[in-house]
Amino acid sequence: MNEESTDDADRLAGYVEVWWQAVDDFTAVLEGLPAEEWHTHTDLPGWDVHAIVAHTAHLEAVLAGAPEETVEVGEPEHARGLMGLYTEQGVAARRDRTPDELITELRESATRRKTELLADPPRDASASPARTFGGMPWTWERLLRNRPLDIWMHEQDVRRAVGRPGGLDSAPARHTADYLLESLGMVVGKRVGPPAGSTVVLDVAGSTPYAVRVGDDGRATPVPPPTGPTVLISLSREDFIVLAGGRRAPRQVRLEGDEELGRRVVDALAVTP
Repeated sequence: MNEESTDDADRLAGYVEVWWQAVDDFTAVLEGLPAEEWHTHTDLPGWDVHAIVAHTAHLEAVLAGAPEETVEVGEPEHARGLMGLYTEQGVAARRDRTPDELITELRESATRRKTELLADPPRDASASPARTFGGMPWTWERLLRNRPLDIWMHEQDVRRAVGRPGGLDSAPARHTADYLLESLGMVVGKRVGPPAGSTVVLDVAGSTPYAVRVGDDGRATPVPPPTGPTVLISLSREDFIVLAGGRRAPRQVRLEGDEELGRRVVDALAVTP
């Protein structure tokens, strides 16, 4: 095995471990919820706690080898695009399942999948997995990197809905925040478009500050955090993930430097579908 393949294999294995912890943390939260809290509305339009768990159980079941389900869902206002309608099918198909049934499906699907990944671990990050949900043309890199993010974000959706904060310093939390920080270049370069030479630093508590600089071509590329950037945006991890996840307004954002540019960047930070 060459050095590049070894690096890929180690990185992918790391994603699997973080995903497994995310599943374990999420189900531990769910097991502590009384039945009435499963009907609590969340920040995701049209979804209560039950719907979020049904969605997560659906995707993990498909990845573990369960057949795709086709359920008539109509045209719900909160379902955006084809992927939104696809995920709504998993929710509709599980609408009558009990909380215990959903937790069991999620745990059993994840266990089957982890067993499979340990028995035959992926070694090429650019290769295509045998299974993805909804026919997404993803590589192993994107699939395995996205799963901890998705599950941890939904853990936080549930925690906010039922008033049980926590889980913000875990390995899945760090993975998610660091991953979402990498979208800053796209946000600044494509959505905001400040003048060439502008530098933006995003300082999220618990993560290394992330900086981009706008080049003459309008693209914003990562750079070491400079002294005296055009704008420095500082916020907590929770405020960052509700912004990047398009969930709700943050409680507090601190801007230093060009505040108008900072506000434009903050307003454009929602990057998850």
